[in-house]
Amino acid sequence: MNWAKTFLLMAVLTALLVLIGDLVAGQNGMITALIFAGLMNFFSYWYSDKIVLMMYGAREVSEAEAPRLYAIVRRLTQQAGLPMPKVYIVPAAQPNAFATGRDPQHAAVAVTEGILRLLDEDELEGVISHELAHVKHRDILVGTIAATIAGAIMMLSRMALWFGGRGDDRERNGNALALLIAMIIAPIAAILIQMAISRSREYGADEGGAKICGKPLALARALMKLERAAQSIPMDANPATAHMFIVNPFSARGLANLFSTHPPIEDRIARLQELAAR
Repeated sequence: MNWAKTFLLMAVLTALLVLIGDLVAGQNGMITALIFAGLMNFFSYWYSDKIVLMMYGAREVSEAEAPRLYAIVRRLTQQAGLPMPKVYIVPAAQPNAFATGRDPQHAAVAVTEGILRLLDEDELEGVISHELAHVKHRDILVGTIAATIAGAIMMLSRMALWFGGRGDDRERNGNALALLIAMIIAPIAAILIQMAISRSREYGADEGGAKICGKPLALARALMKLERAAQSIPMDANPATAHMFIVNPFSARGLANLFSTHPPIEDRIARLQELAAR
């Protein structure tokens, strides 16, 4: 169900990109939009992992430097049937973690210094399993593509704001509505769809991670601890990368939850508790 939902949302996001390209510059705009999105996806596919790790000052560690963490990652990687990823530690006090890399053969798992201090071994296993599930499901690539297409839509909308739509459209009665969609509604819709894709993949990674480690309640406990810590310990994070972390590094309440990259923590915990009760 999660994958079906993700596929549908990606299709809608792509269609929205093509529509905006058409509104801005007709058929040429559609083609340009698709080419632009393709180039952005190509760049993101090959280089986004290096950029994100560098952005957070992540340091690759060896087994000798982090024996506890390394042993957990190796054991769970074997249980998941994945190649051993590179292991990184991020010098940040907020307990959090993320995975990156274009495919399982080029994956990396990064944890903050804060998470190593906060969680016990079972809880840390749950977190690492969640990140390995992202790797196994290729969620990193899906999230990168969704973010790139949404970014392209926003860029095209700005072009519509500054340069207007097609000349023949400007002579039509519906032109004002078309430009309104291009400039205002489409970017908001793109962001909402991107966030929905991210939330769907988080649910999938929670379930997949629970199956890898066999400890859904340990992951549930870890999520509760991490959520509380994220609200009290600030993190100098880039909003564009928030979807990569196991919990949102920013506190989101009320209407802001609509634009959150993560599902409500209560819902995630409830699903894990249901999984444990089966």
